[in-house]
Order: sequence, then structure tokens, then C-alpha cells
Amino acid sequence: MFSKIVIYQNSLQEWLIGIGIMVLIYMSVSVTKRILYKKLAAFAARTVTVWDDLLVELIERLNVVFIFAVAVYFGSLKLTLPDETAGILGHVVGIITLIQIGILASHAVTFWVARFRKRKLGSNAGAVTTLTSVGFVLRMFIWILLLLNGLDNLGINITTLIAGLGISGIAVALAIQNILGDLFASFSIVLDKPFVIDDFIVIDDYMGTVEHVGLKTTRLRSLSGEQLIFSNTDLLKSRIRNYKRMVDRRVVFTLGVVYQTAYEKLQKIPDMIKQAIEANSLARFDRAHFKSYGDYALVFEVVYWIQSPDYTVYMDIQQAVNLDIFKQFADAGIEFAYPTQLLYTQPLAQAGENPAG
Repeated sequence: MFSKIVIYQNSLQEWLIGIGIMVLIYMSVSVTKRILYKKLAAFAARTVTVWDDLLVELIERLNVVFIFAVAVYFGSLKLTLPDETAGILGHVVGIITLIQIGILASHAVTFWVARFRKRKLGSNAGAVTTLTSVGFVLRMFIWILLLLNGLDNLGINITTLIAGLGISGIAVALAIQNILGDLFASFSIVLDKPFVIDDFIVIDDYMGTVEHVGLKTTRLRSLSGEQLIFSNTDLLKSRIRNYKRMVDRRVVFTLGVVYQTAYEKLQKIPDMIKQAIEANSLARFDRAHFKSYGDYALVFEVVYWIQSPDYTVYMDIQQAVNLDIFKQFADAGIEFAYPTQLLYTQPLAQAGENPAG
């Protein structure tokens, strides 16, 4: 009975068989995916390897549209379809398959970049910065290859297309030259490494820790918590101070004592300061000199080095030095100067005298 009813060059029986195959494949693959995902996820949670984690995430990203398209394709093989219809169906399934491959391949690259970043950020931030940009290039390359393959399967002449893109690419490049400038600046940052992720840098009046080096922008986390975003081109044109790469910190400060300080006490001040600095194991004394006669103080200039780039260490040592100097000056009877003004007055002119002279 079913074989006598013909629909679109196929009997009803053949249509039912084709639809049955499609439903069977779709349900089988969907159930298998769900079971595999649960089993592998439980197994991956008990292991320390990364291969099973990647496999679990790839299975999770098998799209239902892709599964349905594959089921429809295999179900259609049981049917006799016109060449044009079969060709369109093949192209559609092929494009969906390429998109699914692109999704899986892109995620695999992202997965490995994230794992490498987590493992190496503390010990090799430069490699993490480089790999982040390389990961983007790889993902872009994957999608370009899949796009060209898809166009080729659609019967489009790739050679002619590439040649046409080369000519029109000049006009496009002129239109997006700012974006391309940031792109090449990003590659320059990655290759030259003036800074890497987790470095603390200062650009003009802005400072923060590098969080992300992208293809167009670099993002910093400031000391006050907000995110600072700079275009890569602007960064390369700026004067960048990288405090993460500081080996020793040079500290210069001045202090003033009152003009009434005795000569013998002035002579002792450099030795007092030296003693205060050398009391810290990470500090290296350089010099302390009576520098100048200020407006209201006798000014001493002090220079020393801290053998650590850490800002907190610097502040702790500077605080200890200041407290030690304060104590020594108090014990020696030396007074710190502070802004003062002396007013000199003359007695009023006697009666009958002309004040003007």
C-alpha cells in the first residue's frame, strides 16, 4: 500500500524509512552525547590530565543543528532526490559541518591558551602574552581556511576571489588604517615585550597592572580598582615606565633643620642618616650632604638604594628610616625646620620728625 503512494519521486514507504533513519540517527547521537558527557565529566573530575577535560568540553559543544543536519543527510541517502535538491542539501550540510569543525577547533585553541596562561602566568608572563596573540591568529587562520574550503565546495573560484580581494584590500586597508595600526602595534608589543601581562606600568599620569594585551587595546587595572584601556598605537607612542622590571629602587629625599642648629650638630647629621639607612638589610646607603641654604631651613639631600622593586617594601623602609632619624634628632636636640616668617620692625619716628626723611 505504502509503495503505491509516490511523493516527490519516492514512495511513501521510502519516505518513512528515510525519516525513520533520520530520527534514529538524531536520537542515537543525542543520547550518546549526553551519556558520554556525563561519564567523561565524572571521569575527568578524578584525573589530573587535561586531555579528558578538553574532550568533555568538545562533546558539550556538539551543536544540535549539526546533529540534525547529519541525521537529515544520512536519511536522505535512502531517497531518490533530484540532482539539484541533493546538491543543495549536500552544500547546506557541508557548511554546517565546517562551522561545527570551526567551533571545535577554535575552542581547542582557546582551551590550550587558557591552560598555558594559568600554568605560566606567574613564571613566564612574556610567553603568556605572546601565546594569547598567537592563539587569536590561529583561530582567525582556522576560520579563514574553513571559509575558503566552504566557498570552494560551493563552486566559487578561490584563485579569482583571492586576486580580487588583493585589489580591493588596498582600499579597505586605507579605510581601516587606524585599526590596522593598532593590530601591528599589538604584534610589536608581543614580539618586543616592553611589558607583559602582570607587569605594573606607568603611562603619563596613569598607572596599573597589565591584565590583557589585545589586538586593538591593552587593559590595565589601576590601583584604585577601575580598568584603564589604551589603544596599542597610543601606548607605543608614550613613555612607559615598567616597575615590574625594576631591580633596585633609587630613593632621593630631603630634610631641613632650623638655621639655629649648631655647627657641630650639622656635621653629625650625615652620619646619623647613614646609620638610620644601614639599619635596614635591604637598603644600601649612597650619600647624604648639606645641600643648600633654603628659605627657612638648612637643606640636606639623601640618596640610597633599596634592593627590591616592591613598592610596599620601599614604603616600609622609608618609614623606618624616617622614624630612626626623628629619634636621633630628638636625642641630639636637633630641630626640624618648618615654614616660618620673621618680621623685622623699626620703632616709630619721634614726634616732630619727618618719617619720609
